[in-house]
Amino acid sequence: MKLYYAPQACSLASHIVLRELQLPFEAIRVDNRSKRTADGRDFLAINPKGYVAALQLDDGQVLTEGPAILQYLADLKPGSGLAAANGSWERVRLQETLNFITSEVHGIMGWLFNPGFDDGVKEVFKQKLFKRLALLEQTLEHQDYLQGAQFGIADAYLFTVLRWTALFAIDLANWPALSRFQARVEQRPAVRDALALELA
Repeated sequence: MKLYYAPQACSLASHIVLRELQLPFEAIRVDNRSKRTADGRDFLAINPKGYVAALQLDDGQVLTEGPAILQYLADLKPGSGLAAANGSWERVRLQETLNFITSEVHGIMGWLFNPGFDDGVKEVFKQKLFKRLALLEQTLEHQDYLQGAQFGIADAYLFTVLRWTALFAIDLANWPALSRFQARVEQRPAVRDALALELA
C-alpha cells in the first residue's frame, strides 16, 4: 500500500493507524500547493480531489477520505481492537464519533486556515470550536480514549486535528482532559514514529 500524506495534515491519522497495525506501506509526501508528489508525479492524477490522505491499494485502487481509510485499515486486522466489528452497535457509535470529529472539529478548524477571513470571523469559528471541545472534554474526563479504555482509530483522528490548535494560539490547557489525552497518545510508539517521519 501507498499512503499519500502531507506534514501537519489530517493524513497523519491514517499514518498512525498503519503503524499501529504494523502493516507494510510506503509513505509518499505530497506538496499541498503544487499538487506534486515527492517523486515528481501529479497528485491530481492519483486523487482528483487534490488533498490527502489517499491510500493506494496493491491492486491500484485509491481510497480517499480519512474516516473511510481509517475504517478500511482497521478492518484489515479485526483483532487489533482499533475499531469495533462492522455491523455492531459499537461500530455505529464509532462512526458517529468519526463523523463528529470530521464535521464539528476538523471542519470548523478548516475555516481557521482560510487567509481570506479576518480575525473577527475566525473568532466566531473559534467559539463554535470551543463548544465542541467542551463536549469532547466531558467524554475524556471519564475515560482514556473516545471509545473507552482502548486506543482506536477515532483517537488517532482526534489527536491529529487537536495538534492544529497550537497553530491558532488555542491553549488545550483550558480543557485538561483533552490536554492529557494528547500527551497520552503522543507517547505511543506508532505516533512517535509517524511524527518523526513527517516532521523530518
